[in-house]
Amino acid sequence: MKAFVLAAGLGTRLRPLTERIPKPLIPVLNVPSLFYTISLLKQAGISEIICNIHHHAEIIQRVVEASNLPDVHITFSEEPVILGTGGGLKKCEALLGDDDFILVNSDIITDINFKALVRHHKESGLPGTLTLYATPNADVIGSVGVDGCLVKDFANRRNTGLFSSFIYTGTAVLSPEIFRFMTAEYSSIVDTGFTGLIDNGGLGYYEHKGLWMDIGTMQSYWQANRDATGVIHQLVLPMKQALGCAPHTISAEAIISDDAEISNSVIGKGCRIGARSIITNSVLLPNVDVPSGSVLCNAIVDPYSITIMEYRCSRESSLSSESSCIVHHRGSKLHNG
Repeated sequence: MKAFVLAAGLGTRLRPLTERIPKPLIPVLNVPSLFYTISLLKQAGISEIICNIHHHAEIIQRVVEASNLPDVHITFSEEPVILGTGGGLKKCEALLGDDDFILVNSDIITDINFKALVRHHKESGLPGTLTLYATPNADVIGSVGVDGCLVKDFANRRNTGLFSSFIYTGTAVLSPEIFRFMTAEYSSIVDTGFTGLIDNGGLGYYEHKGLWMDIGTMQSYWQANRDATGVIHQLVLPMKQALGCAPHTISAEAIISDDAEISNSVIGKGCRIGARSIITNSVLLPNVDVPSGSVLCNAIVDPYSITIMEYRCSRESSLSSESSCIVHHRGSKLHNG
C-alpha cells in the first residue's frame, strides 16, 4: 500500500514563520512536522510515499533528500500552481495505481494506528474510510455529520442537519474509486472526492482515541511544542527506531551560556543564547541569536520575527495581562532586561 501526504499548503495561519520555512518543515520539538507523518507510515510498513509540494517546494525536497531517511522512498509531486487537496490528489492518480492508499495531512501530530485503520477499512467493504476524533470543540472546528457507521456531511455543508462530536483528522484510507469524482483543477477533496463517495458506495469512519494535534495555527503550534513531557514524548522511541531522529527540547547543536535560565522551552539547532538570558515557555526555531540579558516569555521566535503568544510572566509589568493575545514583531530585536 502507498501513502499520499498533503504538503503543498501555503501555511498562511503560521505566518510569519512560513514566509521563509515551508509548513511541512516547521519543527515540532526540533523535528520537522512532516517527519512525524513519515515515521508513522514507516512504522505501519508503508515505505512508498507520494508527497505534493508547492510553497518553498525546492526547500522541502532538498531537506528531505539530505536527511537520508532510512528505507523510505518519497516521490514529490510539485505543483507550480497550487491545486488544493482535491486537484493535488487527482494529479497523482497514476502514481498511486489501482490499490487502496492512505491519505494524510503533513501538519498533524498523532499516533494513529495505520495498521488498525487499514484493517477496519478493509472489513467495512466501503470505498473510503475517514479517521475521526472526538472533541468538545467539534462545533467550532467543524463537526462531521455521521449516521450510524457512515459519514454523511461536513459542518452541515450538505444541509443534512447531522452533527456529532467528531472532527476529521486529515487521515483516511481510500480506494481508487474516489478519482471518478475528482478534477485536475483547484478543488477541495471534501467537496469532490468525499462527497462523491458519500453518494456512491458510502464513506465510513474509524474513531481514533489517542494523540491528535493540529499544528496549523500559531497557538496550536506553540501548545504542541510545550508538550515535551506529555503525550508527544511517547513518540520518541518509535520515531528514533523508524527514522533515526526523535523529538527533543534542547538541540545539542545550540550554544547556551552557563548562566542562562531556560524553562519549559524548545531551543533549536544553531541557536546562540547569551549570558543572563531568561527564556520561559518559548519556542526558538533554528539559528536564533539571543543577546545577553534578554528576556523571552511565551514566545515563538525565528531569526526574523518574534511572536508573543501571551503577555504573562514578562518582566515588563506594564505589559502584564492575564488575557491571551498574539502579537507579531517582524525584524525586531530581542528585549534586553
